Amino acid sequence: MTTEIIGYASSVREKSRAPLPFLGKAVRRIPAGRPRCPKSADRRSRPGRTQIGEKRFFPNAAREAPAVAICLAVALAGLLASATMAFGQEPERTFVGSVQLDYLVVPTDSVARDHAFDGATVELSLKLVTDHSDNITSSVKVCVACHGMEIGMAFFDLRVSDVLNVRVGRFTPSFGEFPLRHDPANHRTSDKPLPYDMGRMLRIREWNMSVLPAPWVDNGVEVSGTHFVGDARFDYAVFSVGGPRAGRDPQDFDFTRSRNPQLFYIDNNSRPALGGHVGAEFDLSETIMASVGLSVMGGTYDPDNQHGFLIAGIDALWRIDRLILRAEYLFRRTEMSLGDDPYSRFRYGPGEDGVFSDYFVKHGFYIEAERPVGKFDFVARFDGLRRVGNVVSTSPLRSTSTLLRYTGAVSYRIHGPIRIKTSVEVYDFSDFSDELAIHAGLAGSF
Repeated sequence: MTTEIIGYASSVREKSRAPLPFLGKAVRRIPAGRPRCPKSADRRSRPGRTQIGEKRFFPNAAREAPAVAICLAVALAGLLASATMAFGQEPERTFVGSVQLDYLVVPTDSVARDHAFDGATVELSLKLVTDHSDNITSSVKVCVACHGMEIGMAFFDLRVSDVLNVRVGRFTPSFGEFPLRHDPANHRTSDKPLPYDMGRMLRIREWNMSVLPAPWVDNGVEVSGTHFVGDARFDYAVFSVGGPRAGRDPQDFDFTRSRNPQLFYIDNNSRPALGGHVGAEFDLSETIMASVGLSVMGGTYDPDNQHGFLIAGIDALWRIDRLILRAEYLFRRTEMSLGDDPYSRFRYGPGEDGVFSDYFVKHGFYIEAERPVGKFDFVARFDGLRRVGNVVSTSPLRSTSTLLRYTGAVSYRIHGPIRIKTSVEVYDFSDFSDELAIHAGLAGSF
């Protein structure tokens, strides 16, 4: 089996003849045999988690669920490996990982904790890949971040050919370009672009996070493939997953319901969300490469299947010698529950036709330039969010709210994959005072 990365500079998307996503650099081959679960799990309570809009962001997670899930996932991989060996083929395992410690300071606010996760945070990814045969692989990944310990992936890849691969389990569906490199070792800034932010942006509660937080991990099935024509490559993927979630009578997604073990990792409305991605990549010369992609996902997100959503996006990438240019735009239309008394629920009244609008639209974009120079990588990014539509009476946002951010970042390679990351961000809010944020951290793969 061959694994080919189409260059960090261009993309982290693999050719379909190696259908597994690759995380960092493999440094260890684990001998065949049954993997062991951790001897002990941390049974202490983790910081609580609450619903969006309350003082704390994440409601209390189940103490035992993460450790149990890890043991079950690793045991499942071990059982399958044992079955493979029984048929006379020894599986090959690869263990990889990445970690980042980042410290966020907001000098324009004496107590930034009220509207941001400032201070030190750790992002850790540990991944085990088992090649059972040339056509069957399994992957298990554990993530630790501000949301606690989670199963980032646990799936099988069944590869028929370059043009047909079936992925079944818990995974990140194919949507956009940035989720392919969301792990800290695969991007040079300390945080993610605003359309995909998952907790490091300022005013996170007021905006209810981003358009589609990355990585978006869900249960389901995905069929994908790649076709090569000369120096061009064409990709497709279609998927069916549980989709975003919320409670009854919702006004927006409740992102914690997709990640909270107390609510179980199951669909909340017995209706899958459907989506897909198509992309093309062209080698225009030895030093110039370009790619473009389109993504879409839609369905309902409330338990009663009354309120729908639609997310669409376009991504583009250019590599000109050692200069990398990236751009993405995401659009999300989300239906809201008007309730029994919309006059008291919402800040703004009905339209000229006397009818309340039952949806809002959230836009997100980023434009990024990256240039490596020796051991340094320099990044300049311009990104933003825009929300259009009615808001609940307690929201500080308006019917049209905008956030623009300007980022300058420098990454320095200390040794091998170990890097120091620094960045300065200027936030331009339409509804709040402008802010300055400074990141400093250490990241690497192993």
